[in-house]
Amino acid sequence: MEFHEARLANGLQVIAEHSPSVYSAAVGFFVRTGARDETDEISGVSHFLEHMVFKGTARHSADDVNRVFDEVGAKYNASTSEEITLFYGAVLPEYLPRTFDLLADILRPSLRQEDFDMEKKVILEEIGMYDDQPTYTAYEHLMQAHFSGHPLGRSVLGTNESITALTCEQMRAYHKTRYVGGNIILAVAGKFDWPQVLSLAEQYCSDWPAGGGLRKTTEARPQGGLKLVQKPNSMLQHVMHMAPAPTAASPLRYAADILTVIVGDDSGSRLFWELVDPGFAETADVGFNEFDGSGAYIGYFSCPPEEAQKNLARIQAIYDDVNKNGVTEVELNQAKSKIASRIVLRSERPMGRLAALGHNWVNRSEYHRVADDLEILRQIKLADIRRLLEQYPLRQLTTSTVGPLDELRI
Repeated sequence: MEFHEARLANGLQVIAEHSPSVYSAAVGFFVRTGARDETDEISGVSHFLEHMVFKGTARHSADDVNRVFDEVGAKYNASTSEEITLFYGAVLPEYLPRTFDLLADILRPSLRQEDFDMEKKVILEEIGMYDDQPTYTAYEHLMQAHFSGHPLGRSVLGTNESITALTCEQMRAYHKTRYVGGNIILAVAGKFDWPQVLSLAEQYCSDWPAGGGLRKTTEARPQGGLKLVQKPNSMLQHVMHMAPAPTAASPLRYAADILTVIVGDDSGSRLFWELVDPGFAETADVGFNEFDGSGAYIGYFSCPPEEAQKNLARIQAIYDDVNKNGVTEVELNQAKSKIASRIVLRSERPMGRLAALGHNWVNRSEYHRVADDLEILRQIKLADIRRLLEQYPLRQLTTSTVGPLDELRI
């Protein structure tokens, strides 16, 4: 593998990892913008804009966009999170120039009023669809409660009220501010010609306006609490909890990844054996979410309502034991093996490497080979887990629940 890096005059960063042994190429534009970069007035605009990007440009109609991607056999999509809006495509190397042209072009969408009005209905329907999903509802309320008063507490989809009130002019102003050269990272992985990638970037991206979006990255200081949403007809009680964890730039993030595999992986973890295997819960897990300037452990379980209170106690007992006594060498080595397999299997596809490349660069401006990640993983010791737990203990600080219960004690 060979790594390349360049920056255009307008601030656009271009990073690429060349793997001559593979048979495809993946290209993605990582726009450093998401729900946390919005205001309450325009909540949901990042995700709405992601939809609008596919509605056509000065050179391509909406039909053209779908047709060209289909003609080159691209696997393409887009996504919006609290922090990043990503547009990507994976293709055979000979179709990289055409795919690059289209991806770069749709990032300068026409944003026509008639398309905006039509897509607004789709977004409102999507909000309604997700509102019917208990896990989504629990997550939304958990994020809002845990990050209350912090930018990370804003909803990715927005609300019915914010989307209904949003205007096309507000979206155009947001696009003009956030979709600028210094706020976008172009990543390429797989089989490609680096001089050609640079030439394509200059040809299709050099006229983008310069600049970069500002972002507040103060670490959140959550107060905790409980948010209960009653749904009498639900067969299960869905419970999520969250607590502070290392930030995306913290060296403790590696230990946090390992710890959550040990405690809350979906198979073979402490939560699995204590809650799922005996039948106390349908599912139970805990993971690590890294953000720019903040981080969070996020746990989830679903179970019959009568087991919810007992499961909270079971989880707390597990957390108390881990916080006091740490984990074992056997658990540490098993978690390392799981994560190593995950890293290697993901790296065997250019699309998997694209995600790792882009997110590493967005969060830390650093490049890691697969071998680098595996070596870092090997170096994690029990003492690192202890340091992590001293600074970021496992807790059920903030809890949200959706289901038939009208009370849950935390």
